[in-house]
Formats: sequence, structure tokens, C-alpha cells
Amino acid sequence: MANAIGMIELSSIARGIEISDFMVKAAQVEIVRASTVCPGKYIILIAGYTGDVTASMDEGKKRGGECVVDTLLIPNIHPQLIPAISMTNQVEQPGAVGVLEFYSIASAIRAADIAAKAANVTLIEVKIGYAIGGKGVVVLTGDVGAVRAAVAAAEKGIDLLVGTTVIPRPSPKLFETLL
Repeated sequence: MANAIGMIELSSIARGIEISDFMVKAAQVEIVRASTVCPGKYIILIAGYTGDVTASMDEGKKRGGECVVDTLLIPNIHPQLIPAISMTNQVEQPGAVGVLEFYSIASAIRAADIAAKAANVTLIEVKIGYAIGGKGVVVLTGDVGAVRAAVAAAEKGIDLLVGTTVIPRPSPKLFETLL
């Protein structure tokens, strides 16, 4: 099971596709997502064991050169992080809803990991860049106290925060739209 995640954001789509190939050839990693994001950038999100992710990231940064816009490496990730990015997390018990919005995809991924580690919450989704102007958004659920604690923990020390909200008792109709 993957215990680390890495991401490279590039200013060139063509180079991004090429760099994806170099990265998976450099080490035993899985591509979680490799796609265009707004506004005309490309992200490569990989997962694997920390040493492999580090080696793959080093190769990607070296090959990406001046096209590298941002990078991210998180060892010892929370087990919910990759399913939330892949939109496959199962919500057993819906509760309060917390939302964190960031100008940066990397900031949102970091915040999701922090939030999941800080309190007993379920990550519903980590939206990354596509059709949201390159932003990152974290949506989570749990009892209201846990959601507030997770949001508060994720707000601290993460750059490029746009805003947050906690909805203590969301309408079932709203909750359906989040799943």
C-alpha cells in the first residue's frame, strides 16, 4: 500500500505528458492522476513508498526544469487521502460538512492530509484544479466537533487559503450533491 504521495505541476501540457513517462520509469510508483488543470497547466500526482516517490519526484523535477510550477511530497499520508483525490471514499455516516478552499492544488492536498489526521472525519473529496480555475477544494464530513477540529487544524500553516465553512446540519439534498 502506498504511504507517500507526490505531485508536480507544470506550465506545459506537452512537457507534462512527457515528464509523466519519465517519472513512472524512474521508480515503482502509481499515477493517481495525470491531467490538465485550469488554467492550461498539467499535474502529475503519484503514489508509492516514500523512497520511490522521492526518486520519481527528483526525476520529474530534473526533467521538468523551467516548466515546474509547484511540487509536493507528503510521506506517511492518511489512508483516506488517495481515495478522496480519486473520488472513491465511502461515506458511512453523513454528518456535518466542512469545506476548505485554496488557490493552490498542493495546499489543498496538504490540508486534506492534515485534516484527516487531526480528527475523526471522512474525506469526501479533494477537488484538484479542473474546472475550478486551478484551485483546490477539500470536502469532509463527521460529527460537528470533529469537522470543526479538522478544519481548524488544516487552516493552520497552509498557504493560499481562500476560505472555509462548516455546515453543522446539512440538508440531505445538499449531501447527495457532495457524494
